[in-house]
Amino acid sequence: MEIRPIISALMRSKVAMILIGLQVALTLAIVCNSLFIINQRFEHMRRPSGMNEADTFWFGSTGFGQGYDARATQLADLQLLRQLPGVVAAAPAWSVPMSGGGWSTGLNLQPKQKTSTADTALYIVDDHAVDAFGTHLIAGRNFKPEEVVNATFGDSLHPAAIIVTKALADKVFPGGDALGKQVYLDDDPPTSTIVGIVDRLQQPWTNSKTIEYTTLVPAHMPFGNFTRYIVRTEPGRRDEVMKLVEQKLAESNPSRIIGKMRTIEQTRNDAYSNDRAMMIILGTVIFLLLTITALGVVGMASFWVTQRTKQIGTRRALGATRFDILRYFLTENFLITTAGLVVGGVLAYALSLWLLTHVADAKLLPWYYVPVGFVSLWLLGQIAVLGPATRASRVPPAVATRSV
Repeated sequence: MEIRPIISALMRSKVAMILIGLQVALTLAIVCNSLFIINQRFEHMRRPSGMNEADTFWFGSTGFGQGYDARATQLADLQLLRQLPGVVAAAPAWSVPMSGGGWSTGLNLQPKQKTSTADTALYIVDDHAVDAFGTHLIAGRNFKPEEVVNATFGDSLHPAAIIVTKALADKVFPGGDALGKQVYLDDDPPTSTIVGIVDRLQQPWTNSKTIEYTTLVPAHMPFGNFTRYIVRTEPGRRDEVMKLVEQKLAESNPSRIIGKMRTIEQTRNDAYSNDRAMMIILGTVIFLLLTITALGVVGMASFWVTQRTKQIGTRRALGATRFDILRYFLTENFLITTAGLVVGGVLAYALSLWLLTHVADAKLLPWYYVPVGFVSLWLLGQIAVLGPATRASRVPPAVATRSV
């Protein structure tokens, strides 16, 4: 089939051709970047927290009334929790990964540094925390009971021993020799010794650029009359233990309120709710764009079939087969789509560069998204035009002899 006659015919319908081409171009640019953002959000949500998420929950306890002793209550609660059936480990925890709230500070190699060597989240815990979080020691040791000090909220924390995540250890000591080294929490002496390294334990803030930099600090430090606990259970017994914990703690001390118990899975869902909403919105935009583009191709092709009915009949009368007519419309649509996709490829990278300079944490669109988008929209265009093209191929030769 000659391409030149098809192009000549298209040039007589420039407006429709340009509009469809621009629609295809914009669709490619927006769809490619939207899919890339969705993939980024998906990878963001899949990051492991470092915890045993399936079997772990956390909650708060707030005392009231005169004479309420938060520190004594905390120790009594921990003793009770650790004796309950189904509980593997329990610990006080000011915060947990993905919870959105907690403390942070700088980790330094020298006192009075102007710029911190690394920024780290602080988890104020005791010697049961590694087991309670479900993280794994890969070097060194756990805290000793005597290293867990009593502290008051507002105190400057300078523990003799700390446990850090591997990512933080590698950041501060790139040579891999962090174990046993001394560091400064914030910029004041005395130093703290790294006695253990865990494989991973994320910070509470999911959008933190230093999310893998976490430090465990051994201390019992209630916040006024408030204490938070984290509990890890035997596999499959989490929900059962949650009910038991709420009942037993309420019975053990009625002078306090047990807060809502939250699983780590619920915490993850809440932490990434905005990412999930963005994925849904972008997915909807992609669906609508592809639908509108397909309908535009169908509408244009249907209009042209109606306009060219007599011409098609004439071609049939001159010997053109039904396949020739079908191929003509498929080729015509292929040429329009290709022209739009070439422009769309340029727009896709232009949009990606704009996002790179105007959106935090944006990344450049990988090269392979555009070729995949090319093929996908080519197929969409061909499928969309197939109906009108088939209808055109069925126009009988006798149409050429009818009067207008």
